[in-house]
Amino acid sequence: MAIVHRAVVDVLAAMPARLLWRFARRYVAGTALDEALRVVRDLNAQGVMATLDILGEQVGSPSEARAGGAAYGEALQAIRREGLLSNISVKPTHLGLKLAPDLCLAILRDLVREAHRLGNFVRLDMEDSTCTEETLRIYRTLVGEAPAVGVALQAYLKRSRADAARLAEGGANVRVCKGIYREAPAVAFQDRQMIRENFLALLEILLGAGCYVGIATHDPWLIQEARDLVARRQIPRDRHEFQMLLGVRSDLRAGLLTAGERVRVYVPFGENWRAYCLRRFRENPTLLRHVMRALFRRERPRPGP
Repeated sequence: MAIVHRAVVDVLAAMPARLLWRFARRYVAGTALDEALRVVRDLNAQGVMATLDILGEQVGSPSEARAGGAAYGEALQAIRREGLLSNISVKPTHLGLKLAPDLCLAILRDLVREAHRLGNFVRLDMEDSTCTEETLRIYRTLVGEAPAVGVALQAYLKRSRADAARLAEGGANVRVCKGIYREAPAVAFQDRQMIRENFLALLEILLGAGCYVGIATHDPWLIQEARDLVARRQIPRDRHEFQMLLGVRSDLRAGLLTAGERVRVYVPFGENWRAYCLRRFRENPTLLRHVMRALFRRERPRPGP
């Protein structure tokens, strides 16, 4: 199956943008902010919160990093102007982490201060393991200056329990996810069940310390285990939320809403949608199966490139 999966992704990668968009449109809000805002409005109307993510990473120049920061600032202003229930999620490499860490910190500092002023919030996404330590360092710096910032932890990284314990001491706002980047066995768990168990261990640490936790998964088993943990610990429903990707497992999302859970959907958009989708398809066979099924469903297409 792995060979078939790779072959399908290779075929997708060779497709012209307009054809590939037929596969991607379910998972990307569009290329422009106004398209993403329409998706957020629709989600809010269903009782779902959102987080906006401008697709892109590993910028090549300071001007690109600053442009990314300006685009996120525009998104924060638009969210406030339209009264939407959405925050923003930012990949530090999109704002220059690998290029110039001090520049990245300065851009993020401006965004966090603006989010605080507007009553909003900035989530620092976690990228591959070469970024983990620096991302956490930037988070610790920023949270000491304004509370409108949180971070993410990846359950497949072996270091994450120690990171969770340290974040718990400060009452951090943390998104817990499995992790999607390819990592060496020395760095990351490779076994699915070990990743699941570590995910639950992170929730135990963070929820037990009173942290606000975003439980980011489409795994039905993990969702039920997390809900059982919340019930057992008597965690108030305003201290956690479930988070999912746009276009994935709307059935699980609906079930959580019916059960009275807080749900947030990750809404990616931007010109770099192609690289994002191919990476997601390459690293997540389950998502690719969702794409193939969706291709044969009749649905209202969103505008695309």
